[in-house]
Amino acid sequence: MSTLIKIAGAPISWGVCEVPGWGYQLDPERVLTEMRDTGLTATELGPEGFLPTDTAELQSVLARHGLACVGGFVPVVLHDADHDPAEDLAGPLDSLVAAGAGVVVLAAATGSDGYDSRPVLDDAQWSLLLSNLDRLAEIVSARGLLAVLHPHVGTMVETRADVDRVLAGSTIPLCLDTGHLLIGGTDPLELAKAVPGRIAHTHLKDVDAALAAKVQSGELSYTDAVKAGMYTPLGTGDVDIAGIVSVLRDNGFDGWFVMEQDTILDGAPAGDGPVADVRASVAFLNSVTA
Repeated sequence: MSTLIKIAGAPISWGVCEVPGWGYQLDPERVLTEMRDTGLTATELGPEGFLPTDTAELQSVLARHGLACVGGFVPVVLHDADHDPAEDLAGPLDSLVAAGAGVVVLAAATGSDGYDSRPVLDDAQWSLLLSNLDRLAEIVSARGLLAVLHPHVGTMVETRADVDRVLAGSTIPLCLDTGHLLIGGTDPLELAKAVPGRIAHTHLKDVDAALAAKVQSGELSYTDAVKAGMYTPLGTGDVDIAGIVSVLRDNGFDGWFVMEQDTILDGAPAGDGPVADVRASVAFLNSVTA
């Protein structure tokens, strides 16, 4: 088994997020510089507006920091008969193509801001969601990229029942996000063992299971749990990151391991700030794949 794996960063590990009021937003120059200084060679794009939308500018910014673009997170509403998600995909897809990305990370958005609540869908809405997933995957494939679905807290695909419905009702591969799956009630290691052939991309998060349980029970909102430190540096929480990486690699996974510890900043960080946790996560991941 090759010891070489593809490790990427994500701006959310520096607190950069599309949710209004999420917290203090660091500037791209600091984030990309610190990302490269930790030894990462690639990044996801982050929320719309974080990096330039102009193709030449985007390519220049990434090249200046020695970073390739892996892909980007694109939340789209898939269950509303009056809404065409292909329109929401068009702009981000153009940016990802221009940046030389390989992956479009779709999420089944609720249609409202944030990730603290979600509606219940009827069978017709579920049917539309699943058919839209396959349709968007075809649109993305026609542009030379791969679409994956990201089960995500506060979206329409959150629980294990939701994940199973997607696995059975569509052909789209998954983004295995170890944190969101755990919080949504899915054991990410068990899922990696059960359907390794459906996993084409990963977001690696370690999780404080006690805080995750409070989100599941409704005692804490997702946002408040993130503020409280629910996501920890890799190797310090309750997710078997090493086991998941091993299972995927043993099954021929050759996609990206994107390190994503969502964080919320109260203000401009003193000292190292978020990069300290990223550095620790990089060191852990390198140690388990050496």
